[in-house]
Amino acid sequence: MSRVFVVLFLVMFTTAAVGQELNCQVVVSAEKTGQANASVFKTLQNSLTEFVNQTRWTNKDFLPHERINCSMFINITSYDGNSFAGTIQVQSSRPVYGSTMVSPVFNFNDEQLAFDYTEYQPFSYSPNQFDSNLVSTVSFYVYTILGLDADTFSEQGGTSYFQTANQIVGTAQQSSHPGWKATDGNRSRYQLNADLLSNTYSGYRNALYNYHRNGLDVMHMSPAEGKKAIATAIVNLNRMNSRRPNSLLLRTFFDAKADEVAQIFSGGPSVDIKEVVDALNSMAPNHSEKWGNIRY
Repeated sequence: MSRVFVVLFLVMFTTAAVGQELNCQVVVSAEKTGQANASVFKTLQNSLTEFVNQTRWTNKDFLPHERINCSMFINITSYDGNSFAGTIQVQSSRPVYGSTMVSPVFNFNDEQLAFDYTEYQPFSYSPNQFDSNLVSTVSFYVYTILGLDADTFSEQGGTSYFQTANQIVGTAQQSSHPGWKATDGNRSRYQLNADLLSNTYSGYRNALYNYHRNGLDVMHMSPAEGKKAIATAIVNLNRMNSRRPNSLLLRTFFDAKADEVAQIFSGGPSVDIKEVVDALNSMAPNHSEKWGNIRY
């Protein structure tokens, strides 16, 4: 009987272990409130960490080493009773095949975070109803992270995750909280999701795939070929930029990738990158100092 118990325990443990998709570091900072040591902030951080990392977000099995590394930095700038306001910085990365390198995929600062929270309040996600703006916001970014990660491994692979994020946008629009409506500005959650699902910006998602899968992931075997694929992805991004200049997705790309791009083209095998440098200066002139370090 003891053997049966051990086997059942191992099966249950294995099932639980493969059900979690993210390895997410959640930090809640309240320095700007002047009450950073209040227990509610530590409780909030612990509860969100458990919620994000222990919720099963998909029907796919992720082994521990396959989990997506990401972070959510919540900066509380004000709170009154149970009402909180601040920002949330969301970042994610993915490993590069055949190397120890980790490549940043997503880096987004959302300045429209507002929510109600009572200490020890439980968190749960339901795709078809709105219960908490904090849960909706965090869940929205979970599915955005999942979608972007999937896009780096297969062409348009993240569509189903972006569609789930779109459901969250739809249900959250019944609330009065900012970030969910078309009128909430060009850096809102609404705008980010709308652009990710728009055919107008499909070039961004194609570039993510070509940059990572055809570029970074082959550099361990053929550095020159990988570098050429990355160059092509950037040139294609500039073609999208010529049709829709200074888009949110383009700015998001360089918020995550500027340092990495400059590093890739500042060393290694020589390839023809004059067009790449011209494209970089056209798309992201605010990073011109980095592009100036590229040698060709």
